[in-house]
Amino acid sequence: MFHKLNHFICSHRLFQLIIGITFLLLSANLCVAQATDTAKSNGIQLQTVSPKVQAKYHSPRKAALLSTALPGLGQIYNQKYWKVPVIYAAFAGLAYSINFNQTKYIKYRNAYITSLDNTYTGPYSQDQLAILYKYYHRYRDLSVIGVCLLYVLNIADASVDAHLFSFDVDNNLSFNIHPTWITTADINHYTTGLSLSIKF
Repeated sequence: MFHKLNHFICSHRLFQLIIGITFLLLSANLCVAQATDTAKSNGIQLQTVSPKVQAKYHSPRKAALLSTALPGLGQIYNQKYWKVPVIYAAFAGLAYSINFNQTKYIKYRNAYITSLDNTYTGPYSQDQLAILYKYYHRYRDLSVIGVCLLYVLNIADASVDAHLFSFDVDNNLSFNIHPTWITTADINHYTTGLSLSIKF
């Protein structure tokens, strides 16, 4: 029906891609475990916190305030430098999406108004123009909401990273998945499966 409706697909996929990548990357905080030093005294096993861990402390409140003042600043404070370009790339993408959808919205809204006076000479009908300008109006608003959510997520991410900053990953921590045989209810009957082992 429309010969130029690839604008629908491009705008929709761009918005989904930006939001999806943003939430995926910013929520990808590494699961960590607090490192401990084990000492033995008189046959009794004692656990003490590593001096390296004790020396590390970052204020979640300060990290949140820094990211509130300037997105990405809390991530710099937490030494998660790789997140800064991700945050600003997401902001840039959403800004582009707002501008793109706003431009299309104004274009098709004006064309729709013109069509009411029977002076429109473009390829779309009045009903098609109404669908187009409402579509781009909706995705412009969603892009603005995306910017607000990204700003809030940037603050929350900085605070969470500050909470986890004093935790270390022990060298003995491992995660392994491998194929195995699984015994079923039938006698002498086996089936294949996956075995998950976590070493602390």
